[in-house]
Amino acid sequence: MTDPAVLETNPSAGTPEPIHNCPECSLWLPPMTLACPECHTIVYAGYLTGLGQLAMSQEQERAWPQARETWQQMLQWLPAGEQSQKVAAHLATLDERIQTGEQRTATWKKRLGPLAPVTFFLLKAKTFLFALLKFKFLLSFFAFFGVYWALFGWKFGLGFAVSILIHELGHYIAARRRGLKADLPVFLPGLGAYVRWYSMGISLDALSSIALAGPFAGLLAAAACAAIYFYTKVEFWSALAHAGAWLNLINLVPVLGLDGAQATHALNRMQRGLILAAAILFFASLHEGVFLFIAAGMAWRLFTGTAPESPSSGTMIRYTLLLFLLGALMGLVPETMRRF
Repeated sequence: MTDPAVLETNPSAGTPEPIHNCPECSLWLPPMTLACPECHTIVYAGYLTGLGQLAMSQEQERAWPQARETWQQMLQWLPAGEQSQKVAAHLATLDERIQTGEQRTATWKKRLGPLAPVTFFLLKAKTFLFALLKFKFLLSFFAFFGVYWALFGWKFGLGFAVSILIHELGHYIAARRRGLKADLPVFLPGLGAYVRWYSMGISLDALSSIALAGPFAGLLAAAACAAIYFYTKVEFWSALAHAGAWLNLINLVPVLGLDGAQATHALNRMQRGLILAAAILFFASLHEGVFLFIAAGMAWRLFTGTAPESPSSGTMIRYTLLLFLLGALMGLVPETMRRF
């Protein structure tokens, strides 16, 4: 699952898509206009907000050079005025901080002499080990596993948690393949999980591909469980396959922070209508109630939100294929919900 609250920016991902009309008054704007001449709205305010959040996060992590690069990028999209002056003043402060840090490092290197390389290596190793120990995903994974262990037994709890992990790693790998920064999954016991990744500056097609990569990975995990069930006839594997397919279908409901909502951003009204029709057709043929939720969500999306000028045919194909394959998988394996 991807949540809008955890989608931020990545300055290395490129520049934002050109905006040709003022977001506030819809006035047509010449290329590279930074402020609307009519209502004075900052044209790329959304992009700048994301960059500012990322820069603050980098400063909290004491990544001063990266933070400076992010603030510097903001200046390219800010019109001249009070805000750009504040950013320039903050850049000067960061320059002083970076210079002070370099001087401090040079002083310690001089004091430590030949021991300096070993000392700095040990400090970096300590930081690395601390990072390993503080990974939230480990603690959240075991908490998630514990909840489902208590409900359905340790076998199903572990298998279900691993299935969710595979789903989230689909998002993680898809984001990293595109050069985006991504955090390891965080599990929410009793609810699900999410991967935090930094998305500003990528196309809607890439955004939808990353969103749908999770359900595709989840489909593969559920299909593997189904294959083991057909080979062994052990009910445990059919329970995992059915639950995994159902959960990944739920993630395709286009509401809130679910994967379906993120993928829908790349679809125009007609494509949303076609997926709505496909969901109703799949419900009629497969008799799985989850398709009604997907149809209802897509019906709502027909009349809400914005639609892209250049919709993604690939997103529509992937979305529809996922609906069919996950639904077919649910129909093939029996539903078994008990303790294992």
